[in-house]
Amino acid sequence: MSDIFLNVLPIFVLILTGWLVVRLGYLNPAVGDALGDFVFRIAVPVLLFRTIAEADFKEGSPWPLWVAYFSGVAVTWTAGHLAATFAFGRDARVGVLAGVSSAFANTVFIGLPLVSRVVGEEGLVALSILLSVHLPVMMIAGTVLMERADRKTSGKPGQSPLKLLAGVGRNLVRNPLVIGLAFGALFHLLNQPLGGPVKAVVDQLAATAAPAALVSIGMALDKYGLAGNTGLAAVTSALKLLVLPGVVFGACHLLGLSDSWTAALVLTSSVPTGVNAWLIANHFNVGHALASSTITLTTALGVLSVSAWAYLLL
Repeated sequence: MSDIFLNVLPIFVLILTGWLVVRLGYLNPAVGDALGDFVFRIAVPVLLFRTIAEADFKEGSPWPLWVAYFSGVAVTWTAGHLAATFAFGRDARVGVLAGVSSAFANTVFIGLPLVSRVVGEEGLVALSILLSVHLPVMMIAGTVLMERADRKTSGKPGQSPLKLLAGVGRNLVRNPLVIGLAFGALFHLLNQPLGGPVKAVVDQLAATAAPAALVSIGMALDKYGLAGNTGLAAVTSALKLLVLPGVVFGACHLLGLSDSWTAALVLTSSVPTGVNAWLIANHFNVGHALASSTITLTTALGVLSVSAWAYLLL
């Protein structure tokens, strides 16, 4: 257990480092925003491009992988929604946000570095396959459900489903992660090997993704904090760190996924809640405190829960 803890601990030490340099005033929070943009727009897309371009898809169909992960998402999202609306008496909009906060893992900024460090290249292939559909599925589901809940709660007319999906689609097409995955798939299909100076540049940019992502998420944490709704946030945090990876773990075994793919999916599902929960809350102007508190709590407790899941898996 101590070896696994020491393997996971550096992930969260880098997050803590980012938080401290902003909290202590050593660096301006704007530096963290810029670093996050570099990670999201350049480093991680290049890493995804390289992973898919050079991947050996010996596991076959991606469908069992997708079914295993999203079955966990469905169970956890539903549980978060029901906890908010029935146990805590919140409206449907907060229910949707509780579901998002419970089920939307920080797959890019924490999941990628964690899987790379603990599982290795085969794990990155599995995570890249997941990422090819994760963002579209989660953002479309979150946006459509929140739009429906907002219309139900406020009584105001909402956008038509086609217009709503078209807007989400435009954002996804311009998303750097989607572009990186698409170009990687194109290179893989064309069987174009990376070599020479291009390979050297790609490798160096990809190598910056993990540490830069972790430091940037730590720097961003300072603006979240425990903003309220701590009772409900404790429930969504428990769902995120315990129930989601637990259901994914069971589904992976039922579907017969390999040990490396199972480890990659479970570890990814066990990481803290992603900032997308905050983005959805901000877009619909509801549940900021819940999203903020869940992000903070899951990040603070993540080193223990991720270590425990890694111990069970490895």
